[in-house]
Amino acid sequence: MECIVRKEFLFGEFVGTFSLVFAGCSAIVVNDTYGKPVTLPGIALTWGLTVMVMTYSIGHISGAHFNPAITIALASSRKFPLKQVPGYIAAQVLGSTLAIESLRLLFNLNNNGCSLKGAIYVGTHPSSSNTASFVVEFIATFNLLFVISAVATDKRANRSFAGLAIGATVVLDILFGGPISGASMNPARSLAPAYIWGCYKDLWIYIVAPVVGALTGAWTYNMLRSTNKSFGEIIRPNCNKEASLEEFCVLQMVDPNNRKIFILSSPIDINDTCNITCKLA
Repeated sequence: MECIVRKEFLFGEFVGTFSLVFAGCSAIVVNDTYGKPVTLPGIALTWGLTVMVMTYSIGHISGAHFNPAITIALASSRKFPLKQVPGYIAAQVLGSTLAIESLRLLFNLNNNGCSLKGAIYVGTHPSSSNTASFVVEFIATFNLLFVISAVATDKRANRSFAGLAIGATVVLDILFGGPISGASMNPARSLAPAYIWGCYKDLWIYIVAPVVGALTGAWTYNMLRSTNKSFGEIIRPNCNKEASLEEFCVLQMVDPNNRKIFILSSPIDINDTCNITCKLA
């Protein structure tokens, strides 16, 4: 049974990564092929919306990592089993590679895309200096993992909006980082086109910076999370002590037959506030 479940996890990561890379890089190809109708905001929205949709679709199956940097960071902060990291990364790289190859065949992209002037290349490369690109990739992935750690791994958060928050973070990261580094944030996304086209120049930036940024983002949030209590529990005064009998309240309720019902309740339960002055009625 464990083997079957593990295969489902890996297949979920493969499908999610394939869908993400295919949709996001398709937007880039369409933008470069047809006179830039998509624009940078459109490309950013494509990536972000795909992340959101795939998170809601596959998150309950595999965790919806779709990114080796995310997998490594979550494992380092003990939010993901370390023994499953190699399988997840393999599934992500395979899904990304097949997505890029499918795009190359579908749009008949030139095999010399990385060296031929004017040819379409969907890989990532620095538009500015290597230092600037490294810093941007670090910051963008830091933001991504900080948000993921907050909304997807913290039990106090409302996880219903996790996909929306993570997708919005991807959009914002691409809007500010896209013109500088391509805002990859994902080693699998950058490694696949580099392998298909044989363009390995500056690839190290898109492997090292996202992993370091992801680790830093996850660890930073873990340092902030010094307790599992919610903010309301922390600021509520004197409510953690055990209430004496005199500090309990009796709530009076009336049922449909007009019979009075008395319920003994602790002060914490009354209107979700600390009502230590309430006396026994």
